[in-house]
Amino acid sequence: MSFKKQDIYNALETITAPGEGKSLVENENVKNVVTFGNEVIVDVVIGNPTLQAKKKMETEIKKAIHQNVSDSVEVKVNVKAEVKPKEELNQIRGKEIPNIKNIIAIASGKGGVGKSTVTANVAISLAKMGFNVGVLDADVYGPSQHIMFDVERERPLSVKVDGRSKMKPVENYGVKLLSLGFFTNPNQAVIWRGPMASKALNQLIFDADWGEIDFLLIDLPPGTGDVHLSIVQALPITGAVVVSTPQNIALADAKKGVAMFQQEAINVPVLGIVENMAYFTPAELPENKYYIFGQNGAKNLAEDLETKFLGEIPIVQSIREAGDVGHPVALQNGTKLEESFKEITQEIVSQLLKRNENLPPTEVVRITTMSGCSTK
Repeated sequence: MSFKKQDIYNALETITAPGEGKSLVENENVKNVVTFGNEVIVDVVIGNPTLQAKKKMETEIKKAIHQNVSDSVEVKVNVKAEVKPKEELNQIRGKEIPNIKNIIAIASGKGGVGKSTVTANVAISLAKMGFNVGVLDADVYGPSQHIMFDVERERPLSVKVDGRSKMKPVENYGVKLLSLGFFTNPNQAVIWRGPMASKALNQLIFDADWGEIDFLLIDLPPGTGDVHLSIVQALPITGAVVVSTPQNIALADAKKGVAMFQQEAINVPVLGIVENMAYFTPAELPENKYYIFGQNGAKNLAEDLETKFLGEIPIVQSIREAGDVGHPVALQNGTKLEESFKEITQEIVSQLLKRNENLPPTEVVRITTMSGCSTK
């Protein structure tokens, strides 16, 4: 069939521009349309740099043209991301810490979903992959990383760096760790207002001698509050990982957690969502799966929010037991659980590599070793 360029523009009028109430054409997202015989080339610019957003836009354009013009048209879509320059945004941005290449915030909208367990096991998986890793336990009111790493009785030492006294993180399993749990009485509640908690965190961040670190994981408290804002103000977060369980109550809060990082003033890329407690597998029936909290909740949420689903972790008694005794399951070589955390960790690194390809140079992620990860 024959068609005109205007037919293509009319088809593109049926697609709403991301984050706008206007069509792609009206919002001037369509930069050029070229028609040649039965072929169409569409050049589009969007503001979301993620691979998922680009793929979704490409799919929507092809579908609109095939439905409104002809399904025999060969469509090529070139999607380019143009991120608003930082100087045009009133962004909350902190200063870099020398020698720390990537900072990943691990968050959850709701407490009790296993965020700290995921943090500990991802940190150990990264260390086993050959990276230099640090963990900052920023869960001010309920620190737990010092227990999970079996260093509950340890204390950071004081060292001199360039004439200044700094804290040397405690190290175990190849991971450097600082936690407020080292400095608080385990039998007493931490009753601090926001400014006091923020000041304590700043000391852990900037008064520490982290050394050379490829990844610093920050175990954030649940919710969206003072501590989260303090962290993004103090540090240039490379990306965020959100942990949730499958049920609707947890997903509603996880959605808010993702929205917090996507706020224009914060603008931290969300690398993806991890679904913890995805299903129950009894030890005597290892092939059986019982979806106690629902099925694919976090996976569907990731699709809705156009972010990556990083993987799922089952409810297994040994995960809890391993964390309680300070020997996370990622240390258990050759097990299914170790493999699960390894795959999730590789997905996180892969998303960082993709972020490096799609964001401006000022946000470049410096990763020099792939360790089995790719951008495919």
